[in-house]
Amino acid sequence: MRFSRIFGHTLKEAPSDVQAVSHQYLVRAGYIHQVAAGLFSYLPLARRVLNKIERILHDEMAMIGAQEITMPVVLPADIWQESGRWYQIGSELTKLKDRKDHDMVLAMTHEEALCDLARKYVRSYKELPQLVYHIQTKWRDDPRPRAGLIRVREFKMKDSYSLDTSWEGLDKQYRAHYQSYFNIFNRCGLDVLAVKSDTGMMGGKIAHEFMYLTPIGEDTIIFCDSCGYNSNRQVAEFKKPEIVEEELKPVEKIETPDCKTIDELADFLKIPASKTAKAVFMVATIQENNETETEKFILAIVRGDMTLNETKLQNAVGAKDLRPAHVDEITAVGAVPGFGSPVGVKGAYVVVDDLAAEAPNLVGGANEEGFHLLNLNCGRDFKADLVTDIVAAEAGFRCPVCGKTLDAEKAVEVGNIFKLGTRYSESMNVNYQDEKGKLQPVIMGSYGIGVGRLLSCVVEQHHDNYGIIWPITIAPFQVHMVLLQDKKSPDAENAAEKIYEELQAAGVEVLLDDRKESPGTKFNDADLIGVPIRLTVGKRSLDKGGVEFKVRGSNDSAIIPLDETVVKIKEQIALLEAEIAESIKVVEYKE
Repeated sequence: MRFSRIFGHTLKEAPSDVQAVSHQYLVRAGYIHQVAAGLFSYLPLARRVLNKIERILHDEMAMIGAQEITMPVVLPADIWQESGRWYQIGSELTKLKDRKDHDMVLAMTHEEALCDLARKYVRSYKELPQLVYHIQTKWRDDPRPRAGLIRVREFKMKDSYSLDTSWEGLDKQYRAHYQSYFNIFNRCGLDVLAVKSDTGMMGGKIAHEFMYLTPIGEDTIIFCDSCGYNSNRQVAEFKKPEIVEEELKPVEKIETPDCKTIDELADFLKIPASKTAKAVFMVATIQENNETETEKFILAIVRGDMTLNETKLQNAVGAKDLRPAHVDEITAVGAVPGFGSPVGVKGAYVVVDDLAAEAPNLVGGANEEGFHLLNLNCGRDFKADLVTDIVAAEAGFRCPVCGKTLDAEKAVEVGNIFKLGTRYSESMNVNYQDEKGKLQPVIMGSYGIGVGRLLSCVVEQHHDNYGIIWPITIAPFQVHMVLLQDKKSPDAENAAEKIYEELQAAGVEVLLDDRKESPGTKFNDADLIGVPIRLTVGKRSLDKGGVEFKVRGSNDSAIIPLDETVVKIKEQIALLEAEIAESIKVVEYKE
């Protein structure tokens, strides 16, 4: 490919609203173009990278026996209504009508479509197990697209779906994907870790997410360096502090002017935050019978030194959605913002964290402006509708496995795997006939990788102050040849053309910068675009006996003779590929 023929061009600066490094470099280097919030066009350079990522996905899926299919992006609403998700997913699911006034959806995932296929083509246990996959466009109307390709509305995913007759069969396919996903990310040059996660809107029994650790991530990973425990903060557990037994004291109302926060209250009373009860007011959207939505006022109580985990709370109350309560909703149940507690409220569903439920003599709100209550005790002074773990794990807390100190880091989810079990097959009648002729629900698994997000995370990991540094396995080209024209010396152009043809004949992917630009512009663009190997052909290199050879990211360069160029390049490509291959190892599966 000649640079002068590439559709698109490089930019000296990224748009002012671009923040993530990957977003900056992908825009500046001419890989992507933003059409609207969360919507991108992939230009030729990016398309070449995506093709290589998808080739790796195809390879690894074939290795575990998956068959490729393609399912539509636009799906009829009735299959989503069958599964129940038509009613359970909020505005992120885009609903529309076709010209015949039929309800349709833009697919954000394809479990329903796969179930519709499976119930038509799977009849007997003899036809199971099965594993199919596709690489398809998805749509999720995300309210907060950000960081370029990290969080978008339209995106492409590799989805695979396993169908089994037993939980043992599902476990086998789940573990095969677990290893396969590490292979995929390693082959793309991306370092990830697998963590236990919330099943979320997908449902099912168990889920793992594959996380790339980065400060731009929106997820938080809680982990223990001592024993290897790790989990998404949404579901992470920790060993809660031991309760110090005390004699229960009588409730006492005290004046606490201007103490609307836990810190203000603890400072005013000269007590630790652990001796206070924090009230959090939420409104849960509950789906009843897949038809009627109702809102339930939730009053959550956690110890003052803890943070409410909204995912745990949402799962605990079986909510479709959860939002902070408005002031008028809080006052309607008899509570007062900043001075709230369950004492005296009516019409609230009270959920108390198990630690707060056991802690004696806490200080909580009196539901009166400027007043709190001393010595509140769950069970005696207020009743809980539900007692369960609803607090978030934090760095510094104790590991639930070994008791050592936990750490936390931000991360981006680049893949996920779910043990769906019979969550979809039962609701959509995806059954098979067993050996005794009895109908049984198919046991399912679902496994996804976001292709564009993977590309973006590779750039986040592999870059420097000058641009991208692509791993050889997914680079748009293997060699970037910079031709430095000199009117006084036409030999450089002739040499470059000869090497270009020889490399192409040898199967090497070459980008030849044949533009009439200055050397500085060409070198800057080469660094920005990030092709792994750079060859510079000019009068100076020819006078030194050949062409200048340099690996992207290295400060070292060398002159190699013209007749040794192809051999040297193929050797370097093999070396870079071997480095990637060495990273692919058998990974221990962690439940």
